[in-house]
Amino acid sequence: MYGRDPWGGPLEIAADSATDDDRSRNLQDYDRAALSRPLDETQQSWLLGPGEQKKKKYVDLGCIIVSRKIFVWTVGTILAAGLLAGFITLIVKTVPRHRHRPPPPDNYTLALNKGLMFFNAQRSGRLPKHNNVSWRGNSCLNDGKSDSSTLFKDLTGGYYDAGDAIKFNFPQSFAMTMLSWSVIEYSAKYEAAGELNHVKDIIKWGTDYFLKTFNHTADTIDRVVAQVGKGDTTGGPDPNDHYCWMRPEDIDYERPVTECHSCSDLAAEMAAALASASIVFKDNKAYSQKLVHGAKTLFKFSRDQRGRYSVGNEASIFYNSTGYWDEFIWGATWLYYATGNSSYLQLATTPGLAKHAGAFWGGPFYGVLNWDNKLAGTQVLLSRLRLFLSPGYPYEEILRTFHNQTSIFMCSFLPYYTSFNRTRGGLIQLNHGAPQPLQYVVNAAFLATVFSDYMKAADTPGWYCGPHFYSADVLREFAETQMNYILGKNPRKMSYVVGFGNHYPKHVHHRGASIPKNKVKADTAGNAGLVAALVALSGDSDVGIDKNTIFSAVPPMFPTPPPPPAPWKP
Repeated sequence: MYGRDPWGGPLEIAADSATDDDRSRNLQDYDRAALSRPLDETQQSWLLGPGEQKKKKYVDLGCIIVSRKIFVWTVGTILAAGLLAGFITLIVKTVPRHRHRPPPPDNYTLALNKGLMFFNAQRSGRLPKHNNVSWRGNSCLNDGKSDSSTLFKDLTGGYYDAGDAIKFNFPQSFAMTMLSWSVIEYSAKYEAAGELNHVKDIIKWGTDYFLKTFNHTADTIDRVVAQVGKGDTTGGPDPNDHYCWMRPEDIDYERPVTECHSCSDLAAEMAAALASASIVFKDNKAYSQKLVHGAKTLFKFSRDQRGRYSVGNEASIFYNSTGYWDEFIWGATWLYYATGNSSYLQLATTPGLAKHAGAFWGGPFYGVLNWDNKLAGTQVLLSRLRLFLSPGYPYEEILRTFHNQTSIFMCSFLPYYTSFNRTRGGLIQLNHGAPQPLQYVVNAAFLATVFSDYMKAADTPGWYCGPHFYSADVLREFAETQMNYILGKNPRKMSYVVGFGNHYPKHVHHRGASIPKNKVKADTAGNAGLVAALVALSGDSDVGIDKNTIFSAVPPMFPTPPPPPAPWKP
């Protein structure tokens, strides 16, 4: 049968009895035989059956082509890593966690709370609920009211003096100044010990009381309260707060108020207390400004009405002041830091004041800080100013002198020198064997530690004692040996801080502690210098002072340079 080929030839259509499978197989054989040259891989793939195809050496990922081996190895590695990560996560989540506890607090931190609680035990007035001294209660709520001769009718509050029920403003204000100084320098350490709010509460209890003892809203005053209570030591018939051994809560007799009209030392010390506290409470702007105003008023009074507060009264028996020139420098320095007013710095660096304060003649108590003589504290404070701000002329002469003198009395604390004797146990005798040596020791320990931290903060490795150079760490070591002695490393193996260690005095130095309410005994003791030294040494030694807070009110020492001129344009 023939059909027509549309392309110009006959088309034969023949019937064939062979099946389609036979014809297909014959055509494949024919095609293979007809090939006269080798085919490439692509061409061969046209001819190879499904069972005969070769594995590809590469994998086409669309954007890139990679080796099949690399591809398989990479995918396998990722899967294996995923399985391993999942296994580790499972272990971490199922195995009990062992959290690392912070290291236990050091001895200085442990003793810090005991030292602060002393002030809780000494509070006068209506006590807050959080006072945490169970044998103390409200006391002497009629202070001021019971004395018709005084203008100040509300004199509740403040602190009793050690074992007596008298409130002496002179040592009390020094204690508040020292506490404020320690907070300004070491607030981070107080915070780490959980005691920052506690110490600030203690300071405010004192400054709130001081504001009641003079007309703090006035710019000019003519009197200030020096003392509440009577301390007659003759044993007369009238009850008083020294020889009547009774709990303050049980006092029902009238307590006299002692005012002074010429008391430069007391007023300047109170000014220092309020000025330093104003820096502590600088975030409470209204209260801080109230403290600053009161400090200015008190300092003006101290300069206008010259005289020693303890002349002609019983304060000379308990806290006699030997002069007021050191308080002038001390108060002026704190007022400069609190206000930034350069007139206070000019006064503090006046050579005549330094001379009258004994800065140039030495003596057996040179470099010994205490409630009567603040020269050493002032020298350290003004050395701080020179180290960090370096104000230069016209202050540099006295600042350099004070800095050098600070270096000298720091040398006297070291065991290589013989300015002061030491006991067999190693306690330095700063008061040359007189009673109550520890209050001088703790003040020296604080000064040594804070001056060491000043040098470190100023990148100063140490200082010279004559031809010998000593590292700043030597001062810290001195402070540690003295505080360790007080905390129990002494021949008696006894801690002198009530409540600290295994062997310590059982009663705080307060008459209420030996006449306990409900037979509960106190477990606290201390003073401001002790607290200051403990917090300075506590915690990590790498955590030093707060370098800038004390300068928060101090303006730049030099005029700000003008901005650079604008770029020149043609």
